[in-house]
Amino acid sequence: MAETLVSPGVLARENDQSFITQQPVQVGAAIVGPTVKGPVEVPTLVTSYSDYQNRFGTTFDSGSEVYSYFTSIAAYNYFNNGGNTLLVTRVVSGSANSWQYASASITAGATVGDIAATASMNLGITIGFGTNTDDEFRFAYSGTTYRFVTADPAGGLPADQAPLYFLATGSTSTAYAGLLETKIDAVLSSLIDATNEGSGVLSVTASAAGTGFNGVIFQTGSSSTFSTAATAGGGTDITTTVTSFVLEAIDKGVIWNNSGSILSGGALASGSVDNVRWQIVTANTSSGTFSLVIRSGRDTNNNPSVLETWNNLSLDPNSDNFISRVIGDTKFNYNDSEIYLEVSGSYPNASRYVRVKSVTTTPNYLDNAGNAKDIYTGSIPNVGSGSIGGAFQGGVGSNISKYTDGGNYYELAGNNSGFITGVTQGLVGTDYSNMLNLLSNQDDYLFNVLLTPGLFNSKHSSQTTTAINNTQGRGDSIYVLDPVTYGSTITATTTQAASRNTSYAAMYWPWLQTIDPDSSKNVWVPASTMIGGVYAYNDSVSEPWFAPAGINRGGLGNVIRPERKLTQSNRDTLYQENINPIASFPGTGTVVYGQKTLQRQASALDRVNVRRLLISLKGYIGQVAQNLVFEQNTAATRNNFLAAVNPYLESVQQRQGLYAFKVVMDDSNNTPDVIDRNQLVGAIYLQPTRTAEFIILDFNVLPTGATFPA
Repeated sequence: MAETLVSPGVLARENDQSFITQQPVQVGAAIVGPTVKGPVEVPTLVTSYSDYQNRFGTTFDSGSEVYSYFTSIAAYNYFNNGGNTLLVTRVVSGSANSWQYASASITAGATVGDIAATASMNLGITIGFGTNTDDEFRFAYSGTTYRFVTADPAGGLPADQAPLYFLATGSTSTAYAGLLETKIDAVLSSLIDATNEGSGVLSVTASAAGTGFNGVIFQTGSSSTFSTAATAGGGTDITTTVTSFVLEAIDKGVIWNNSGSILSGGALASGSVDNVRWQIVTANTSSGTFSLVIRSGRDTNNNPSVLETWNNLSLDPNSDNFISRVIGDTKFNYNDSEIYLEVSGSYPNASRYVRVKSVTTTPNYLDNAGNAKDIYTGSIPNVGSGSIGGAFQGGVGSNISKYTDGGNYYELAGNNSGFITGVTQGLVGTDYSNMLNLLSNQDDYLFNVLLTPGLFNSKHSSQTTTAINNTQGRGDSIYVLDPVTYGSTITATTTQAASRNTSYAAMYWPWLQTIDPDSSKNVWVPASTMIGGVYAYNDSVSEPWFAPAGINRGGLGNVIRPERKLTQSNRDTLYQENINPIASFPGTGTVVYGQKTLQRQASALDRVNVRRLLISLKGYIGQVAQNLVFEQNTAATRNNFLAAVNPYLESVQQRQGLYAFKVVMDDSNNTPDVIDRNQLVGAIYLQPTRTAEFIILDFNVLPTGATFPA
């Protein structure tokens, strides 16, 4: 349609003013450290502390004591102070590839006979046996004694009264053997088969294969005097079971193993709150479906604790209820040469406890008439929990136990005599390396604060350097770095800060005593364990560009006391060296009293609130720009960008994040040569607000009658 009118008429034009300003993607903190259980070297998002507990556990036992990892205490404080999401990455001692998953095989089928038991006896060994009346051949089976008694055939034989049978006397023992064979086959063919081998030898074979007939004793005699003629044996069974499917624990380690003895009530001796057991509750061979429940490892058969229920599962890969499709079969493995998670399996994991490792499939289980195919009915799992009570086994990899050199575990976790090797909470620095590198991928893992309680700059400088470099490379987060172990001096602490120069990291000191929410103990923790909660509280009551410090937003209500009560002089020394002191004031409590980054050069970015402002702005504006990739490089595209960014920056300005700003994306910086290079250029100018950290109050005492200044 023409865009102008030449002759009289009506021109209908469209002006799209409905461009929707998208909101920033909300991200939270990330934490790297040991946990009681949980996915090994697989970053996992949790949304509450109870979610964290379910996935990663709480405490571990060592002797008669109960302990927690710093990771758990940090997660609790983060969520308890308003945090919404936490990306948890579990690291373990040694190579994660040496840790193995526990598994359980669920079977179908039953034990059946393979070879029938036999016996062979020479009835002629007793001269004349069977030629006299009242000679008796007998055996007992399954509680019944079967008797074969000879009688004079003259006038007819007595009537059989099972299990008492009569047969005529033989002229010889050899002839008697033939008569006995005929009688046995006539009345007990469902139980045994007799064969006359000649010369008075009689062989018998159980009609049913298996071990059930083994041990049956055949006797010959008369009246009350009998002797053993033969004992049946040689029967064997075969178990015709198949593995219907194999479940695998979602996590690695021995903590999932519980295949020991079964106690009264069906309890597993090795069952615990940190592992699970399985049970098939229904099975239908006509439809090829069954139901599986996942139970707590510490429950009993009399009082089951069901964690998950999966109904109407199928082994048919063409079914919507195919077990792998419903429960999931995905597995992750870290590739350290290319720094990414390899993914195997076809279906995402829906279960929080198990995945399907393998399946004996039954494709197209029903025929065209709707009947089950005979070749598949034997694959449907048996109802029950198998011979080991639904337990799992085969997991490899153990968590740390308490240090053996005495003292407070939580202090030793940071500064023990074994620290010559850099051990903390049972791990060395290199145990963290894989996941610090993996989290450098900001396309897959979004977070705005990185926490590594248990890594110390004084002991793990290689890993903390990696964390800082990767944080700078990402440009969308800040790293809270612990400078020293428990019991260090102020001089040792400031020395660590002097070795760093970046606005993407901040140090806090000293260590703090708090209550472990899971063990209820008073424990010592490095500052980063609590600082994640300070950032979360700051963001929940204000904005990321406000200082996470001071009485209003930096209070540490869960802290009992700091490791050391700092004087004003101590705080001055620390702050001058870019260490954020944690102070304690009478009537106020423990407070974060600094917000410097580790940047040495004085600028706006030497403050945490400004760095976090830039992180927020870059995050949102980067999201807007991402939507423009491969769009036409025209004025309309640039205007769409400005229409989204300017209102957002105005809102930040209104919320006290900026004094002023300006966004330029027009012909001035998108000249023809820039466009020809397939580039779209924008310039964003910001004046961040500053915080009042040094408040000076002049109290002027004037003489009587003096005039106050205007």
